[in-house]
Amino acid sequence: MSPSDRNPDATHVSVAAEPARAQRADGRRNQARVLEEAFAAFAAHGAAVSIREIARRAGVSTGTVTRHFPTKEALFRAVALHRIEQLVRSAEEIAAREQPADAFFTFFALLVRQSAADHAVGDALTGAGFDLQSAASTAIHDFGAALSGLLSRAQQAGAVRGDADSADIKALIAGCIARGSDGAAQQRMIEIACDGLRPRPA
Repeated sequence: MSPSDRNPDATHVSVAAEPARAQRADGRRNQARVLEEAFAAFAAHGAAVSIREIARRAGVSTGTVTRHFPTKEALFRAVALHRIEQLVRSAEEIAAREQPADAFFTFFALLVRQSAADHAVGDALTGAGFDLQSAASTAIHDFGAALSGLLSRAQQAGAVRGDADSADIKALIAGCIARGSDGAAQQRMIEIACDGLRPRPA
């Protein structure tokens, strides 16, 4: 006796399951394509880019985008938090290989360059995009802890003035980004900011 003889609905169930699996696979592919294009769009234009533009880049409808990410804020958050998680890993690697007096300045320069090259990072760090703090994200907490840790250790080593805090650092990053993406000007701004962060002579 065949499986279909034992269960007349077996063939029907098998055939019905195939379209469902295909739809799920298509959904995953669409979501991956949306995220890929969102990474590129937000990097180029920051939080100002529209859902319609991301959908156009991904070759899907706006309805497909909002099915996976109900709002532009949700999509921006997914992209920005992924970038911030990468920055946290970079901070950990820098802290592990460099002395505290150098690690902070290395990370500061990295933040400026990453923020200038990737507008999603810049908008996330300077608050120019959506308010990621309100998401109570682990990534945001980890980033704050990583930045504060590098800053505190550099201050303890006497490399950074003691009255500087994380808000000051983010403001300096925003100032460096505002100077533009010209390599020489960007490096000059990094040097000016770092010189200002060093302790003043007694």
